[in-house]
Amino acid sequence: MRALLHLAAQQGLTVHAAHLEEGVLGMYSPDEARIYFDIKLTAFERRSVIAHELGHHHHGHTCDSEANERQADAYAARLLIDPERYAALCRVSMDHEFLAEEFGVTVDVIRSFEQHCLTPMRGVTYVHARLGAAQWRLRRERRAYA
Repeated sequence: MRALLHLAAQQGLTVHAAHLEEGVLGMYSPDEARIYFDIKLTAFERRSVIAHELGHHHHGHTCDSEANERQADAYAARLLIDPERYAALCRVSMDHEFLAEEFGVTVDVIRSFEQHCLTPMRGVTYVHARLGAAQWRLRRERRAYA
């Protein structure tokens, strides 16, 4: 979580817990340079939502659309899931709930990673190499905090 907050701060964003309306887990406000998450979220949900909202900021989204949500989901999955660790854990179990627990994310993030970041070909699965500099930096920092 600390690494996500650090990444947000590096990008000029502040992250706030708030009482959001029913059904809204989080939101990105480009005008305020803020990310909000619902105060009732669990730690795993919080991490997942903040990473998703960072995806909206990264891609410059200013409105909601299905395409924007997919992009933000993929960004969050790439940010929170280490492909090598994912591969090692999949040798133990392919259960989404197990994987989510191990990564400290929601099951939706695991599904997004599988859908947007993996490409199976001839019995081998490849990870899309679309990480930006900020995501590589976060990955290094996350390892430092581990």
